[in-house]
This record gives sequence, structure tokens and C-alpha cells, in this order.
Amino acid sequence: MELELDLILRIFVAALLGGIIGLEREYRAKEAGFRTHFLVALGSALFMVVSAYGFEEAAAMPGHRVDVSRVASQVVSGIGFIGAGTIIFQKNENAVRGLTTAAGLWVVAAIGLACGGGMYRVAIASTLLVLIGLEAFNYFLHKFDRHRSKWDQ
Repeated sequence: MELELDLILRIFVAALLGGIIGLEREYRAKEAGFRTHFLVALGSALFMVVSAYGFEEAAAMPGHRVDVSRVASQVVSGIGFIGAGTIIFQKNENAVRGLTTAAGLWVVAAIGLACGGGMYRVAIASTLLVLIGLEAFNYFLHKFDRHRSKWDQ
């Protein structure tokens, strides 16, 4: 029962942290918002929990080996598929859009895996760094745009 509550806490914290990053992306009207980031973090944490604890009986059987890192590595490559769907090349502008969103989904999956592994402090620190990075980038873009518009006049 105590282990179950700990595992529920892991996926809950993952969903919460992913949702916080998703709220920032939604506020900025980006391709993937709250629901997508929430689900990616929750799913990643759940995959990690199932990988680590879902096969304990099979692992205890003689001759069976269980490698919990296998599922985590598949989450990393699998999330690339979702991220790739957010990347768009616009020929008329010769610009690539959606890279930050794809990277955000990738890091949210990592945050989910960290929560699923019980690494709350690392997950929280990573979430804060993501938010700082996104907001700092936005702040400097606005500053640069203001200076550039002064020079253009």
C-alpha cells in the first residue's frame, strides 16, 4: 500500500511539472500546450514506474533478467516521433518552426522519467531551468526587437 502511494505520487508530480511547462507554452500560444505536456510527463513517469516495478514477479524467477533502462530508452526515442510532428518547415519564409516545442516535449519526457524514478529534486530543478530558459529567451527577444526597431527608424 505504501509503495502504491509512492508510485501514485511519482506520476502525479510528473503530471504537475509537465503541466506547469505546458501552461507556459499555452500562454505563448505554441503548438503543444498544457494537455500535451501534461500527458507526455505523466506517460513517461508511468512507463518508468511500470518498467521498474511492474515486473518484479518475473524478475524474481530464476533465469529471468529485467532491465528497467530499456523502457526509459524507448521513451526517449519514442518521444522524438511526437516532437517531429510539431516541427514545420515553411518554404515561403525559409524558416523552421516548432523546434522549441519539440525540445520542450523531449525534456518533459525526461522530467517524467525522473519523477517515475523518484528523483523529485532533479525533476523540479529541471522544470525550473526549462521555465527560466523559455522566459529568459522571450525576454531577450523582446529587448532585441525594441532595440532593432529603434535602429530601423
